[in-house]
Amino acid sequence: MISVNNLRFSYGNGPAVDGVSFTVSAGEIFGLLGPNGAGKSTTIHCIGGVLTPSQGEVRLDGGDPRDARVRRRLGVAPQALSLYEDLTGEENCAFFGRLNGLASKVLKERTARALDLAGLTDRARDRVSAYSGGMKRRLNLAVALIHDPPVLLLDEPTVGVDPQSRNHLFDSIEALRGEGRAILYTTHYMEEAQRLCDRVAVMDRGKIMDLGTVDDLIARHGGPSVVEVEGLDRSVAVEPLGGIRNGDLCRFEIPNPMTLLQTLADRKAGYTGLRIHRADLETVFLNLTGRRLRD
Repeated sequence: MISVNNLRFSYGNGPAVDGVSFTVSAGEIFGLLGPNGAGKSTTIHCIGGVLTPSQGEVRLDGGDPRDARVRRRLGVAPQALSLYEDLTGEENCAFFGRLNGLASKVLKERTARALDLAGLTDRARDRVSAYSGGMKRRLNLAVALIHDPPVLLLDEPTVGVDPQSRNHLFDSIEALRGEGRAILYTTHYMEEAQRLCDRVAVMDRGKIMDLGTVDDLIARHGGPSVVEVEGLDRSVAVEPLGGIRNGDLCRFEIPNPMTLLQTLADRKAGYTGLRIHRADLETVFLNLTGRRLRD
């Protein structure tokens, strides 16, 4: 549904996107992650047909996204809210539906469906200026869906929302994947990407650093898990097991915590406390892009 092949785009000071390639299939949520200045926004603008690549090719549902007819196959929920606050939620949906060529009967049905998905049916006739931040984010998704596009581009769709709205958005996005839509998802919240995304690409300095499922990326770049055992029997020699004893606390850095736990069980070794710290997507992100601040 989305195909990006050897995409390159340069501004005056050098390449912003440098040989990026990936695909997003129907029924897939694909996460595009990266620090500020990584090239994500430029990549997104090329996919949306706003920018013309310096080199390479972008295809959207088989067509060129610079073609207006092809762009209608794409729904975009931008990070900057694309709403008219003096209009009601229903009027916003109608406005964007007409922009996408929907006739009145179809528009009414699509508006009702989009507002229901966003959990805004009861507030459809309230002005958007009276909406909370979470309600605006949900309406932002609703207007992106009004023309029933097969491809969605969701750019940080949960910025500044409360936990209830975030959870509703998660459920809605997962339902859209279940309908077979291809979803490109960007976020700075690693736990969101870990929960939602089927595959993830980590981008930095205009390049894809690595791409794969979350489990694959953690296996390749997460590093060892850390197991902390309190009150472990003094009879157990921890160094051969990859551990360090410091007073009452033993710390192990090992690839598979379950192997250590099985060894302790086999030896009938007693302990009073246990904590396991596994690598996650945030660990991968920092290992691939570094810990230096990005402004």
